[in-house]
Amino acid sequence: MSKPFADRYEAGRVLAEKLSNYAGRSDVVVLGLPRGGVPVAFEIARALDAPLDVFLVRKLGVPGHQELAMGAIASGGAVVLNDEAIEALGITLEEIDEAIERERRELERRERIYRRDRAAVDVAGKIVIVADDGLATGSTMRAAVAALRTQKPAAIVVAAPTAALETCEAMGAVADECVCAITPTPFRAVGLWYENFEQTTDDEACALLKRAAEAAEGPA
Repeated sequence: MSKPFADRYEAGRVLAEKLSNYAGRSDVVVLGLPRGGVPVAFEIARALDAPLDVFLVRKLGVPGHQELAMGAIASGGAVVLNDEAIEALGITLEEIDEAIERERRELERRERIYRRDRAAVDVAGKIVIVADDGLATGSTMRAAVAALRTQKPAAIVVAAPTAALETCEAMGAVADECVCAITPTPFRAVGLWYENFEQTTDDEACALLKRAAEAAEGPA
């Protein structure tokens, strides 16, 4: 029986052990999905001695039904569309463009909050480890992987401390590798596998990204 993690930091350290074959390599970068994935990614990046950055994904909601996704937009401006949903719902190009523009503005606003004046880590030709605090349906992570592919990384490794078994297996077909520390059955929800699952704040995520950037720069 799997035991819940104390918090996201412990989860990140446990997950980092399962990614130890990527330690000390100059071609590895670690990305965290905000906000809960950032503490996990921070511990992975620290253990592997790899650069850390944030990777944002925003859902493109169906007009009038924002909870339904017709696609996603991600860091770097990559857009992933669900053509089947768009065709089935009769969504127009104008509606798609409006949704993209609205979410692009929000994406840029949130990137300014998280990254401040730091440039995004270049992932072209790199092994990219993308971390979140857990995978239930995996829809956000799928969008992140699809968007990252447009930036031509050498490989994409999805990493999560806890996941539904079927989601972890399915993600392995989407990414080049999927590493899940525990896949409890029944899974039910990500939060059940943490003793402390308080929401990660923007301030906490920003502080972690700043610490990682300063550590990478070394002494002035």
